[in-house]
Amino acid sequence: MKKILILGSGAGGTICAVKLRHELDPLEWQITIIDEDEVHHYQPGWLFIPFGIYTAEDCMKPKREFIPNGVNFVHDIIVGVNPDNREVECKNGKYSYDYLIIATGCRIAPEEVEGLEEWKPDPNSNEHTFFTLESALALHKKMKYFKKGRLVFNIAEMPHKCPVVPMEFIFMADWFYAVNGVRDNVTIEFVTPNTGIFTKPIATKVLSVAAEEKEVLVTPNFDLTEVNTEEGYLESAKGDRVDYDLLVSTMPNLGAEYIETSGMGDGMGYVFTDHHTLKAEKYDNIYVVGDATNVPTSKAGSVAHYEAEIVVENIILEIDGQEPKPAFDGHSTYFIVSGYEKAYLFDFNYKTEPLPGKFPFPGLGPFDLVGESYVNYWGKMMFKWVYWNLLLSGNEMPLEPQMNMAGKSWPRTEAA
Repeated sequence: MKKILILGSGAGGTICAVKLRHELDPLEWQITIIDEDEVHHYQPGWLFIPFGIYTAEDCMKPKREFIPNGVNFVHDIIVGVNPDNREVECKNGKYSYDYLIIATGCRIAPEEVEGLEEWKPDPNSNEHTFFTLESALALHKKMKYFKKGRLVFNIAEMPHKCPVVPMEFIFMADWFYAVNGVRDNVTIEFVTPNTGIFTKPIATKVLSVAAEEKEVLVTPNFDLTEVNTEEGYLESAKGDRVDYDLLVSTMPNLGAEYIETSGMGDGMGYVFTDHHTLKAEKYDNIYVVGDATNVPTSKAGSVAHYEAEIVVENIILEIDGQEPKPAFDGHSTYFIVSGYEKAYLFDFNYKTEPLPGKFPFPGLGPFDLVGESYVNYWGKMMFKWVYWNLLLSGNEMPLEPQMNMAGKSWPRTEAA
């Protein structure tokens, strides 16, 4: 019997398992998922925990609930991959494969920043993140009692998980402190190594206007070198300084450690991945999905979903003796909560900026692209149900892996 191994059972790995099990004869192909964590986390929900909108229970379910019949689930710690022998070594055993899918995501690495080497989630600390469940819960306790001072959100470095989350956080913080009657006492500042509030010009223009209206300060081109936790300030490579009373950070993000120790990584724990086929560049019979790739698009759930569709299609093509298709275009879709039950929606890919239009049905919507609306907000909040009940189970959805240009319009430019 031939074997497919999937390392990691987050969104990307789970969708691959469901769709491959549907496509392949179980008498010919054995499919196994290996993961060290038995709990599936709805990671987009971590953003809402600090504001008291979601609880930990809203964002957690057993991973085995989403593993289809006919797929083995192995709870083990991955130690390394030997591509030459087509073998994965785990703490409790070794597993051979004919095809391997790497879907082990990325992790925060506070130890990469001077001053945060000993960081741990602690509600009594002034340094926080929400990119783990534990840290989101600690930040929730901190924010409840933060009534006055400078709240600074810092992007420690790129890339990091879900690039729009920093904007969502600062906009929601504006709303949170306004409804609690202390917004005039809280200064909110966004500090980023990028040249603007976001990396896409059209989105940057829209979000910069929103930040200005909300009186959120934006400090670009800030390359973090140190967090001084004793005196409460950030320092850049140029010697610039930003003071804070409460720091919320993306922290540096790195891929899984076994990727580097196996000699497969790019220096940050991400696998060199063909930008369009999603096949590992240096190895046969290995595909990469989700945050584990080094492709130049967002590390986000929507991307993992779109990539999983392409990876499954290409593995089936290879099994049938065909060449994999260069079908992935970097497609990414984001709702950006802006506070007061409103949200923006951006849809873009490697080459195309976010454009105005309707989504997911051209001309019909119901969601507005680029614009801000109440409907977009409820789309974002409804997505948790969609994620648990439709997406992970492999149901067909009106979301294409490639960006759809139908119904979208290019912004008008002034005549020269």
